[in-house]
This record gives sequence, structure tokens and C-alpha cells, in this order.
Amino acid sequence: MTDLQSIKTRFGIIGNYPALNRALEKAIQVAPTDISVLVMGESGVGKEFIPKIIHSESRRKHQPYIVVNCGAIPEGTIDSELFGHEKGAFTGATSTRKGYFEVADGGTIFLDEVGELPLQTQVRLLRVLESGEFMKVGSSQIQKTDVRIVAATNVNMLNAINDGRFREDLYYRLNTVQIDMPPLRERKGDIHLLYRKFAIDFAEKYRMPELVLTEDAVNYLEKYPFPGNVRQLRNLVEQMTVVEQNRTVNAVKLAEYIPASPNLPAVVQKSGGGISNSEFNSEREIMYKILFDMRNDLNDLKSLTSELIKNRGNSDFSSQEKNLINRVFTPETQVQNSGSLLYFENHNANQFQNPTIISDGNDNYNDVEDIEIEETKPDSLSLQNNERELIVKALEKHKGRRNKAADELGISQRTLYRKIKQYNLED
Repeated sequence: MTDLQSIKTRFGIIGNYPALNRALEKAIQVAPTDISVLVMGESGVGKEFIPKIIHSESRRKHQPYIVVNCGAIPEGTIDSELFGHEKGAFTGATSTRKGYFEVADGGTIFLDEVGELPLQTQVRLLRVLESGEFMKVGSSQIQKTDVRIVAATNVNMLNAINDGRFREDLYYRLNTVQIDMPPLRERKGDIHLLYRKFAIDFAEKYRMPELVLTEDAVNYLEKYPFPGNVRQLRNLVEQMTVVEQNRTVNAVKLAEYIPASPNLPAVVQKSGGGISNSEFNSEREIMYKILFDMRNDLNDLKSLTSELIKNRGNSDFSSQEKNLINRVFTPETQVQNSGSLLYFENHNANQFQNPTIISDGNDNYNDVEDIEIEETKPDSLSLQNNERELIVKALEKHKGRRNKAADELGISQRTLYRKIKQYNLED
């Protein structure tokens, strides 16, 4: 087995932090096997070194090594990129294309940012991990592949599972061995070593004298939290090498390039005032019900108004008609929760009054012109018509993207395709 120091020298890895050494040792240990590996760590910590080490120390080292950035491939084409497609499988598929899993047969695939994979692609990936089988997009033929999968992510996978963004079974299948890469802020003793390495490299690259830090500048650098980790430090040294005129940098000058506290945007989780997805969906259903009730009340009022005009104001209402009037013209109890979607302010609660019906048997309506009233028919309550309308609206909202429309409607894509064909919506 290759020793740790030779691996660091071969791949240009700088540092002696115990957690870093442990991650590298674990990569060397699992390399001869074919088990899947999940590399965890923040952005910029150097996760990409782990799959390179695993591939170079495995029996697959002479076979293809392919890196796939899952977050950089559009959702609509990632299945085609990974598994390939047949000619005519979709618009623009003018020829059959091999996917990464077919090209890398016998080798290693590194799935970077695996936490960004769409759920549909996660199902396909799980099948490859369990049986080594996959199908091209637009094909019904099963193909076999022998690929070692190493994945990496900076996403909290347990939170992604709880939020429904990542499959739990795929997580445990990928996470046969987990390797954690430590952030740079924990490797304080390595920061100056990395700085010197980058300073020498960029001085040689740009043919300029090497930048040297004073003691106070070194202390300042080691106390900085580096939210961008090694990548941020590397970019900082490159910038200073090109821009800085004085080749000896003290803490005051260094502070001009990195602030005392990084002013970066933060993701804030709402704890009380926000509306969760489940609350939003629940209140949306309530709003739909209210709208349907309002439409029914409107149709009933049209019919009632028609009867009033036909009977020339006769006030002998049936009990059902009286209940309708009281229900429509009497203000209902309003939602008082200001965080609710249904909340609205009532500045003048007394403005709502029950209608007063004035009737006098001697009233003369001879001047009222007879009007032919066309019976108002309520809108169609056909389930098929409403279903078709909802599907059309969902497709228009998501610009024809059927996977998004299916999620909006709460049905599977297969069911949506069948409904589209049933209602002749394919155009």
C-alpha cells in the first residue's frame, strides 16, 4: 500500500492536520475495493482529490476516470448525459449517444455535487448501484456496466432527505464509506504552509518575486475563518501576487485584501413568521374551496335574481332562499391570524348589513318593462372538464415541462402523459 507522504507529494496536497491525514488514509484503504464512497465537506476544501487518489490506487487505474458536475447539468438533459439516449428519443436527438456510465465501463465515475441530482435521476442511479443495469433515454433495452462510483457533496444530506430532496435509500447506498474533508478554519497550522506553496507557484507562473508575510500578517491570516476554504486562500494569494507592489506584506496591508469578518450573504431559516410548504398547501386547498363556494353562491344568486324579476318583487321567499340571502350577505367569521394567507383587515365591520326587503301589496309595477330572462346555467361541474383545465394551466405555467407540471398537480409523470394523450393535449 502506498504511504501517505508519497500520496501528498504526487497530488500536491499540503498539510499535516490529523483530520486531513485520516481522510487521505481512508481513501488509500478503500481504493483496492469496489465499494462506493461519499465525500463530505464544505465547498473549496479539496474534495476532488479523494476520488483521484481512490482511482489511482485501484485496479481500475488504467481505465477511464470521468468527472461529472451534477449541479452544472440542466435537469432536462442529465439523464441523457449519464445514461445516453437513442436517436429520436427527444427533440434534437439526431443520433444515438453513449452516456458516461457506458463510456466509463470498467473505470471510475466521480459524481460531484451529487446532492443536486433530480429525484428521477436518483432512481436510475440507485439501479446502477444495486445491479449495474441502466437503460438509455428512449430505449427499452437493459445494458450492463461495471463502474466504481465516488460521490461528493457540500449539502447536509440528512436535511435533504427530511425535505424530500434526496432519496434515503440512495444516500445509504452511496454512503458505504464516508470520508469527511475538514474546513480550512480548523487547519490553522496548515494555512501558512498553503500560503507559501501558492506564493511560490504564482511567483513562478507570473515571473514575479515571491510575496512574504510578516509575523503579524501570518497571525492575521491564521485567525481569518476562510468561508471559501482553500479555494479562497489560493485566489487571495494569486490576487496579491499580481496586484501588490511591495513584496513584503504586513497585517495592515493584508487587511485590505481580506476584511476582519467576512461579509457574506447568509441563508436564514424562518422560525416563526414564515409559512412552510405544508401550511401553504393546506391553505391553498382552503382557498380553492372558498372560490368554488363563491362560484356556487354566485350561480344561486343569479337564479334568485331571475326569479325576483319574473315575480315582480314578490317577497314570499322559500326557507332555502332566505338561508341563501343570510349566508351571502351576513359577514362570516374572518381569519384573524395575520400569518395566514386568508387574513385580511376589516376596517369597518359595520359596513356589512343584511339586506332589507320592502314589500307592499299595493305597489304598482306597471312601469316595469317585461324582460325575458335566460335561465342561468351553472358552470360545468364535470370532473373531466376541470381535470383537463387544470392540466392545461399547469403545462402553461411550467412552459410545457411535464415533470414540473406533474409535481404541481401531485401526480406521477406517467399518469400525466396518459392524461395528455387522453385529452389530446400533445400539441
